[in-house]
Amino acid sequence: MIRVDDLKKHFGAVKAVDGVSFRIADGCITGLLGPNGSGKTTTLRMLYGLLRPDGGQVTVDGADAVKEPLKAKAAMGVVPDARGLYPRLSARENIAYYGELQGLSGGVLAQRIDTLARELDMTDFLDRPCKGFSQGQRAKVAIARAFVGDPRNLVLDEPGNGLDVMSNRALRHYLREQKARGKAVLLSTHIMQEVAALCDEVIIIAAGRIRATGSPASLMAQAGTDNIEDAFVKLIGTDEGIMA
Repeated sequence: MIRVDDLKKHFGAVKAVDGVSFRIADGCITGLLGPNGSGKTTTLRMLYGLLRPDGGQVTVDGADAVKEPLKAKAAMGVVPDARGLYPRLSARENIAYYGELQGLSGGVLAQRIDTLARELDMTDFLDRPCKGFSQGQRAKVAIARAFVGDPRNLVLDEPGNGLDVMSNRALRHYLREQKARGKAVLLSTHIMQEVAALCDEVIIIAAGRIRATGSPASLMAQAGTDNIEDAFVKLIGTDEGIMA
């Protein structure tokens, strides 16, 4: 479980995140939605330790992300918005490096990498250096890197960007499997079909604050609409929705 309590981050006079609180429950896929500039990415970066909060707390399976950063990070698999691959290393080496950081080695690590490579259709570029990879190839490596250690919590920022139809289908299937295994999954996406297909709960953030939370069905009922995209636009406010 991931707990976020009264999280705050300011950049000068700008309140990028202004008192955000939510829970990412085990055995649940939770969507985090927000227009550009909403504070969504800043919130995610504080979750996985890239930014230090100005106030509030993030805990991952009970570990404080500021006071116990290594313990908190070890409990998470993260697909960041910037994929952050080492360009001179092959895809296999990038994934193996993160697997070793999470305590895997030898045959177990090799088997995990080969399994993920098959599931994500990466075998044809697995042993090539990542420099020059397409957007979709980089996304696949970042996803495999996040999953290789079999973490209890997954944080994914636009993981489907650049993936083809079949790879996106494989990713959705894999996320449903992780949910069935009792994992906590936080999915940030602009693709409303993914929200409708995958998410049990949805958090809508705008202007650094949470505007609404609930299941897709409850949010549509709250907004008086019959699709999640219209509900999203209505719940954040029309002007911000047009800018998203």
